[in-house]
Amino acid sequence: AEARSSQAKIDRLADETRDLLSDFKTVMKQVDGLRVYNARLERQIANQERRISDIDQSISDAAIIQRQIPPLVARMLDGLEQFIDLDMPFDLDTRKGNIEAVRANLDRSDVTAAEAFRQILELYSIELQYGRGIEAYSDTIAVEGSDREVDMLRIGRVALVAQTTDGAETRAWNNDSRSWEVLSSGEYSATVRKAVRIAKKQATIELLNMPIAAPEAN
Repeated sequence: AEARSSQAKIDRLADETRDLLSDFKTVMKQVDGLRVYNARLERQIANQERRISDIDQSISDAAIIQRQIPPLVARMLDGLEQFIDLDMPFDLDTRKGNIEAVRANLDRSDVTAAEAFRQILELYSIELQYGRGIEAYSDTIAVEGSDREVDMLRIGRVALVAQTTDGAETRAWNNDSRSWEVLSSGEYSATVRKAVRIAKKQATIELLNMPIAAPEAN
């Protein structure tokens, strides 16, 4: 009887040991799973920290760029204004007005630096376009101390010609002397008048002998 009792205790202890071992294995599996999870979580956190660092650097770089854009735009405006002053005097009110509009935007809180930069690039693009094609419009020029109403003809940046509305006088801009020089009325009066009509799309396009180079002063 005593032997059976001892065997029962041994069997019970063996069962408890097996249960404990099973529980231990289960716990170890959970621990291993947690280790894997923690390692993955640590990698994710490290990646997030690197991304945050990159974002912080990008924000810092963007802030620097934001501070640099307004002075750059101001210098580009000054350069464009000087270029217009040295260029042929066409559409001056529009061209200088555009510069002043962008310059005023630099002081506005509702206009971002990026928008101001886009606007100055657009002005440069417009100036580039002036070098192509022909244009005719009404204008007033100062000649010998008096203002004269004229039909203005611009051929790219190659020639700028002004003809009085009665066609009596035709002048070409000499950019070297910065003055309007009289053209031979017999040679160019009718040609310029026809070119003005072509530019205004009032006549069909044809080849014309135009005063491409301003005449030399006598």
